[in-house]
Amino acid sequence: MDYIGIFDDVALALDFDEKAVQQVVSNIDELRKALPVQVQKCLAFFPNVDRSIGGYEGLMAAQQHLPDNATRDKFAAEYSVLGTIWEALSPDPCLSAYAQDFKWLTKVYESVKPVSGNGKLLWHRLGAKTIELINENVHVEAVRDDIEALVLDADVLDSILKDANPGKKAREVEIKLIARLKKHAGNPKFKELGERLEKIRERHEQGLLNSLEFLKAILEVAKDTVEAENKIDPEEEKDQALAALTELFNEVKSKQTHVIVERIVADIDGIVKQVRFPDWQNTTQGEREVRQALRKALLRYKLHTDQELFDKAYGYIRQYY
Repeated sequence: MDYIGIFDDVALALDFDEKAVQQVVSNIDELRKALPVQVQKCLAFFPNVDRSIGGYEGLMAAQQHLPDNATRDKFAAEYSVLGTIWEALSPDPCLSAYAQDFKWLTKVYESVKPVSGNGKLLWHRLGAKTIELINENVHVEAVRDDIEALVLDADVLDSILKDANPGKKAREVEIKLIARLKKHAGNPKFKELGERLEKIRERHEQGLLNSLEFLKAILEVAKDTVEAENKIDPEEEKDQALAALTELFNEVKSKQTHVIVERIVADIDGIVKQVRFPDWQNTTQGEREVRQALRKALLRYKLHTDQELFDKAYGYIRQYY
């Protein structure tokens, strides 16, 4: 019995060997046995890739082995299975031996995940335990996001277009752009830009755009992204954050009817805004202070011991704030 729904949608979504995908998972011992097998299935997509290389160089080396949508979707299917096993087992000590590989696979997964979520497979959001693993006691590797300079500075733009390896530069800009677009998840304008980026990548993969044309097209999307960001209504983004937290705490309300959703959401919103600072997600100090602020807000409502609730709320805060 697939009691945690690990294989939901996977076999149906892809032309996989269904017998291989729809394994029987009936208890934790079976999950422990499945873990190393699934890790190797995911790593098998990246033969001879040096996983010790970080930043854009490391991600681009990995992406060379995911050259088209079909391959990316197959990797996403295998990673989704692995991620669900990880969430189900956490915090089992057996995970520690695979933590570095899993973090590396997660970074690759996030770097190729379509902004629109399109694909044969419904690409998954990272689970709470996965986010905790990535953030806990880890200095997040912040890579300089210079998209504004790339598209608004004429001299910089001219030098980029004269790059000796436009294909490599295009992939670097694409990684930056995907990360930027994901900051505005749920906003229809940025979803549209994400879909446009995916169509450009598909045309390049089909040989309809050469490397220089690919780079120019991506820079156009980047320019439109910067312009769209400059037109964002702060109140609109605030509403998205409050809506996400409200939905989460409405689920809690059904189990603990004493929770006043509007009040707790306002408290969390206010406290987090007091302690956050620009790019706080990419610093250990910022993550620690925001986590403490969230725990303090939940304590007022006697919800501070609910770790699953804390993890979900922190995930929303990290995305929207």
